[in-house]
Amino acid sequence: MSLATLLLLADGRLPSGGHAHSGGLEPQIAAGRVRDIRELDGFLRGRLATGGLVSAAFAAAACGDVGRAAELDAGLDARTPSPALRKASRAQGRALLRAGRAMWRLASLPSREPHQPVALGALASAAGLTPVEAAVAAAHGTITGSASAAVRLLGLDPYAVHALLARLAPECDRIAALAAERHGDPVDDLPAAGAPLLDIGAEHHATWEVRLFAS
Repeated sequence: MSLATLLLLADGRLPSGGHAHSGGLEPQIAAGRVRDIRELDGFLRGRLATGGLVSAAFAAAACGDVGRAAELDAGLDARTPSPALRKASRAQGRALLRAGRAMWRLASLPSREPHQPVALGALASAAGLTPVEAAVAAAHGTITGSASAAVRLLGLDPYAVHALLARLAPECDRIAALAAERHGDPVDDLPAAGAPLLDIGAEHHATWEVRLFAS
């Protein structure tokens, strides 16, 4: 395991555009569903159990075999019913590849705008990481982006938010390990957990004239 490389890939300061996305938190705050640190805890746990599991599984699968990128990308399309979320995922995938090409020699991918988990898995492979490490980076990113957005959107104490992330670390590891175990499964058998409120919220959010985050 290369801990330094894994930290680099999971670093929120990586210029991959993640800071522009709230992971669906902004519309949920507007709807009154997340108002404080306790409700943020519930939101992040839900994100881990659904989108986090799916992202981790697909990142691990792409890391294990970059040659599966096209079918994995199609599988994520099928698991993302919201056009707004598909667009956001591909925008982040494009930005992640751009950053990755400056650091490592990447295998050719069938799309210039793959879904973010597929791009992450391809980068992890190029960096010499394992599927479980790719899954950890994916699961970690699922909650840290939303947590950072919560500080800006709700004015929460950043120390309290990072204490929450520390408490969620074991669950993040568990989700990543569960996802990585299945990295060699057929695409149709990979996790397909959904979050309908996030899909609906993303479509409403895309119509706002004024918003702080792209998604």
